[in-house]
Amino acid sequence: MPSKEPPRRRVPGPARPARPRPASAGARPSRPAPRPAAAKRTPSRPPARQPRTIRLGSPRPRLRLISFGLTLVMLVFVVRLLQVQAVDASAYAAKADRYRFQEYTLSAERGEITDRNGIALAASVDAYDITADPKLFTPEESKLPDAPEQAAALLAPLLGKEPAELAKKLRTPKSRYTLLARKQTPQVWNQIRDLKRVYGQKAQRSNGGTGVNLLGGVLSEPSSKRVYPNGELAAGILGYVNAEGKGAGGVESMLDTELAGQDGKIRFTESRGRQVPTAGSQGTPAVPGSDIELTIDRDIQWAAQQAITEQVKKSKADRGYVVVQNTRTGEVLAMANAPGFDPNDLSAANAAAMGNAALQDAYEPGSTSKLMSMAAVLEEGKAAPDTHVTVPNRLHRGDRLFKDDVDHKTWYLTLNGVLAKSSNIGTILATGRLGDTQAESNRVLHGYLRKFGIGSPTGLNYPGETPGILAKPQDWSTSQQYTIPFGQGLSVNALQAASVYSTIANGGVRVEPSLVRGTKGPDGRFTPAAQPKESRVVSEKTAKTLAQMLESVVDDREGTGKKAAIPGYRVAGKTGTANRVDPELGRYKGYTASFAGFAPADDPEITVYCAIQNPTKGNYFGGQICGPIYKKVMEFALKTLHVAPTGSAPARLPVEFVPTP
Repeated sequence: MPSKEPPRRRVPGPARPARPRPASAGARPSRPAPRPAAAKRTPSRPPARQPRTIRLGSPRPRLRLISFGLTLVMLVFVVRLLQVQAVDASAYAAKADRYRFQEYTLSAERGEITDRNGIALAASVDAYDITADPKLFTPEESKLPDAPEQAAALLAPLLGKEPAELAKKLRTPKSRYTLLARKQTPQVWNQIRDLKRVYGQKAQRSNGGTGVNLLGGVLSEPSSKRVYPNGELAAGILGYVNAEGKGAGGVESMLDTELAGQDGKIRFTESRGRQVPTAGSQGTPAVPGSDIELTIDRDIQWAAQQAITEQVKKSKADRGYVVVQNTRTGEVLAMANAPGFDPNDLSAANAAAMGNAALQDAYEPGSTSKLMSMAAVLEEGKAAPDTHVTVPNRLHRGDRLFKDDVDHKTWYLTLNGVLAKSSNIGTILATGRLGDTQAESNRVLHGYLRKFGIGSPTGLNYPGETPGILAKPQDWSTSQQYTIPFGQGLSVNALQAASVYSTIANGGVRVEPSLVRGTKGPDGRFTPAAQPKESRVVSEKTAKTLAQMLESVVDDREGTGKKAAIPGYRVAGKTGTANRVDPELGRYKGYTASFAGFAPADDPEITVYCAIQNPTKGNYFGGQICGPIYKKVMEFALKTLHVAPTGSAPARLPVEFVPTP
């Protein structure tokens, strides 16, 4: 029989609210029916809450927002990629090359400076600039916290530097290059290289061959160093170069462009401070500088420098100079200064001696300047060598009372005697004849001084050269118009003073002095220097007469230049002793002693001029301390240049005359 299922229990559903009856139009709403009393006593159960239905929001807005964000991010990446790959590609490539490639300057070899015979006076030899890669000294690369200090302690004694200075240069990690020392000799670099090898071997033995070479980051660049084989010889002419290898004085500075040449460049791939040999290199080669051939004769320069150096020391003078010049060509054969300096070791040089005083000092020449006054008088036809000049013991002119170097009774001299005895009073009287008035005489004399080159540069274009001082005649003071004729009140340099005598020796034609004979380019081709300018100052007759008068200064027993006489040669010369203006005090103090002349007097070839500033020991007269220097240097030059002895006797012009009663 089929089993009977139990009757299902009926679960009442939720009560539905009664629908209110619709009220008829205009009817009042009925009041709710009163609750039964039982309902008031027993509270009823709260009705069950109706469950809420959850509906999902639309995903489309969120998807749009995410898509927009992703699109924006991708757009930024695309724009940046385009900028890197297209717009800024060259800039980033250059930045990458800066770290990958290294570019170095190839220093051009500086040209030589030689004397007239091709003997080197200044040359360049192989050297090395010691450099380093600071990154290789960082703790990360060197595996040492104090690698810069350790390396500096090893390098300092070899480079002559302070360890702290080197350590500071090595401790610049953001740089891949630093210069430790310039112009080091090959011997120094070989010592550093040996140290690198020793520390490299230590590195191989430590940590299983993974050690780091302490000096592995020290490198070198080929360079050149300026040397002066003859030390102090001609240093005043040559000058020197500075730490950067640029000319800083003398001919080195004057002709720096020709000597320096043109630097080249090399660019190569580098890794850990070393060139990658398989990557190749590119660049432009350096062009060597030209060689400069001077007019200087090394042997004559040596003789002049030895003579003036000895006399300056003996006289305890401030300085002195000797100039030797070819009278016909104007070429300077020697220009010596004392004291000098060694351009190989500028650290030991006296700054006051590092110039070329023979061209840079302006001083009052004294009686050697009387030659120009006599030239004006003879050329203007105002007197002859035998013209009588009565010279009193004192002469009152303007605001001064003039006298000669020695007290004397009245001298009865010829014009030749005035020059031979170097009389200041006689020179004033002779030049007074140049014009009807003193102002006219001043103007005429000034014109001749200018023709001789006084107050103008010599034409060498030498750095720091002084043109001297010569005021216009209308500006001469009351005393200057009488002192300038005998060499006080105007200033010259030593080469200007020598050029005056070369002009007379050359028959009255002034040839502009020259110091450079020519240049030899990298191709070996020699280019002569331009011909110097020439100008006639006085006639050949006047020049010959003056040469004979100058012989009286040396040859006559009463002349002031007897110590300059040279056996076998006729010598023309003039002494000078001038009051000296002290540059520090700005007033006269001490003397300038000088001697100038040429030989052979009958066929001149060589001029020698000597001046000594402020001799303080022994004699200070030019004939006494400069005359012997003139003789020594002139004798050496005549023999060196194979100048034949004189074959004729001097004219022996009269010095004095007998007054008529």
